[in-house]
Amino acid sequence: MFGFDATILLIALVVVLALSFDFINGFHDTANSIATSISTKALTPRTAIMMSAFMNLLGAMLFTGVAKTIGGSIADPLKLEHGMYIVAAALISGIAWNLITWYYGIPSSSSHALIGSLAGAVIAAAGINAVNYKGFFTIVEALILSPIIAFTVGFLVMTLIRFIFKNAHPAKLNRRFRLLQIFTAAWQAFSHGTNDAQKSMGIITFALVAGGLQPNLEVPFWVKISCALAMALGTSVGGWKIIKTVGTRIIKLEPSNGFAADFSSAFIIIMATYLHLPVSTTHVISSSIMGVGSAKRVSAVKWDTGLKMVMAWVITLPITMFFAGFIYWVMAGILNL
Repeated sequence: MFGFDATILLIALVVVLALSFDFINGFHDTANSIATSISTKALTPRTAIMMSAFMNLLGAMLFTGVAKTIGGSIADPLKLEHGMYIVAAALISGIAWNLITWYYGIPSSSSHALIGSLAGAVIAAAGINAVNYKGFFTIVEALILSPIIAFTVGFLVMTLIRFIFKNAHPAKLNRRFRLLQIFTAAWQAFSHGTNDAQKSMGIITFALVAGGLQPNLEVPFWVKISCALAMALGTSVGGWKIIKTVGTRIIKLEPSNGFAADFSSAFIIIMATYLHLPVSTTHVISSSIMGVGSAKRVSAVKWDTGLKMVMAWVITLPITMFFAGFIYWVMAGILNL
């Protein structure tokens, strides 16, 4: 394959790309954690972002199950001859797609981008049979079902809130739910860290195993802390275009709506983390907001925005698979792999 020096250089490149992906994921997905609390004025933008950064860091440090799923379910790194080049191609593809969707303010899925990119790069490098389709489709199934569950839970939670507080004074109710939103926004950010940061941890560990630098998919501490810090730093930068889309262009949010959406989506993301399943925090949070809006009235949801989001979600997997495959093909041609 390659000499020791070349392997170290390659893994260094992969780590830089993975941390860059994590950083971009942080500011790309900041909106997931704080858009509702900013929209309802429960938190100021600066306070919301700083809190989100800290809670993302905390969540990222406490779990590794999703990382192992990402690292071993799509393909076996021990069986891939050019595993680190595959990871590099996948990360370049994922970064490019995240930047494109961030630029246009589209809350697409970083999870879809990374998983699609890894599968596409594996297929380009080792053929269609190199993908572990059982593991791949388990991940895709979780990505598809989680938004449906989020919509349903958001609808039910909001319906329950409307029933319990139907006679409450609107001004008093808003004040109470603004206070509660501080806690649900923090929980939301924590849950985001438990799931999203692990994806980059998994991809780095995949590369370490593929490069023969470690024998198994246990996540090293330095990988965990570096990914957690990159995610937190990216979160602190903020992603204002997507915050505007999620916070204002799906439904007109009130404090009770924001609370219901944050509570519902954070609960689902945490459950997915415990099950070691990578889910799209973007999908889950946006879907829970749509469910909450539908509980008020179906016309309260701006379905044209929702449709654009769904279209972005649908096309992300195939586009990133193709893009990563093309990047690997170019790399293979240049490097004569």
